[in-house]
Amino acid sequence: MTGSTHSVPSHWIDGKPAPAGSPETIPVVNPANGEIVAEVPAGTAGDVDRAVAAARAAFPGWAATPPAERAAVVARIAEGLRARSEEIAVTITAEMGAPLALSRTAQVGFPVAVAESFVTLAADVDWTREIGNSLVVREPIGVVGAITPWNFPLQQIVSKLAPALIAGDTMVFKPSEVAPLTARILAEVTAEAGLPAGVFNVVHGTGPVVGEAISAHPDVDMISFTGSTRAGRRIGAVAAETVKRVALELGGKGANVILDGADLATAVGTGVAMAFTNGGQVCGAWPRMLVPASRHDEIVALAVAAAAEYAVGEPTDEATRIGPMASEAHRERVDGYIRRGIADGATLVFGGPGRPDGLEQGAYVRPTIFADVDPSSVIAQEEIFGPVLTIIPYADEDEAVEIANGTAYGLTGGIFGEPGRALGVAMRLRAGQVDVNGGNWNPLAPFGGYKQSGNGREFGRAGLAEFLETKSIQR
Repeated sequence: MTGSTHSVPSHWIDGKPAPAGSPETIPVVNPANGEIVAEVPAGTAGDVDRAVAAARAAFPGWAATPPAERAAVVARIAEGLRARSEEIAVTITAEMGAPLALSRTAQVGFPVAVAESFVTLAADVDWTREIGNSLVVREPIGVVGAITPWNFPLQQIVSKLAPALIAGDTMVFKPSEVAPLTARILAEVTAEAGLPAGVFNVVHGTGPVVGEAISAHPDVDMISFTGSTRAGRRIGAVAAETVKRVALELGGKGANVILDGADLATAVGTGVAMAFTNGGQVCGAWPRMLVPASRHDEIVALAVAAAAEYAVGEPTDEATRIGPMASEAHRERVDGYIRRGIADGATLVFGGPGRPDGLEQGAYVRPTIFADVDPSSVIAQEEIFGPVLTIIPYADEDEAVEIANGTAYGLTGGIFGEPGRALGVAMRLRAGQVDVNGGNWNPLAPFGGYKQSGNGREFGRAGLAEFLETKSIQR
């Protein structure tokens, strides 16, 4: 996979490969070496029309399928993904550069866990409820348009597809053109799991063409999008013309607030991991570390020591913890932010601009730490989406909360300290998910953002509710 072309010359429509309406293709580039590993169709609005028609035709039958049977199909999809886990991991590493060890765990393991969590949840859904003289019914919303980014290509779509299928919806999916290859594997798995033709459709292409066509389509009832805040604004505006439901999981600038009395080794080690994992290409990352001013230098030293453990290298090397950025264009963007931080006067304590020594080829950046960062500076305010950690001192708890809440985003955060005090600070943060003392990820808990980090939720009951309509029948 990493050294040969593996073309996907077709879309997936109505349960099978479907020829593209245009001969144009989009190359898929291995960011570690610049090699073209695949080509996918450059989809058109006509391709979207065919996929939406298939999804619309399949909707009545799938919506009428009993929820237990729908859940059984999702369970088989999870089994199918697990059976092809090594193929998926190698594919993701080739298309977007995630270290192979991470691809085997998070990139494959998380979506399987998410799918299984919705299977468990399906048994406890109140599809009907009596309220006085009313029968309240939860019904599928219809045809869902799903658009996902490249950083977790399988996770992002399974987080939408699993609840949509449980709800009884059908779907038209546009994967990122940067990392589109797992979409075909997923489509094949759904067919093998017994999903009826037309329930899940894949159209490859760019956002301005395929994404816009899906968002504007009058026969698409809902858009579920994960990606940048800029793109989310555009999707919301286009979808508003047909008054669709729109669920947006957008950017983040999470703060890791370390309180006096915290276990510094754990707080800093976890914080560096949450800034550097997947090369920092995580919307829920914690790229800001807020620290008591009196402990600033001590914490900086711990962070630098922790960062030194993150080997940068070829992503198929088992020792690599940070691979290349997902593309050369993104490498240039991240490198530009590092240079901006230096120009604006932040104290560079680890890493810096340019490629790491010995990695002159490929989309590599140096994992970087800035200390004594101004919380109003560009690197502390804008989403860099790379392995860049900013350490920001604060005077007291109130200032820490003010700084943590002082960006346009509100997706995630972390608090480390005495449990009761840390919980109190967590309650004050304007963020959709806050981890206290490294709390474990829970796929049954809702995930989503405040402010410009989006609207709507994924995972758990709240995630399933996004894909349902509510009908009230008075009797």
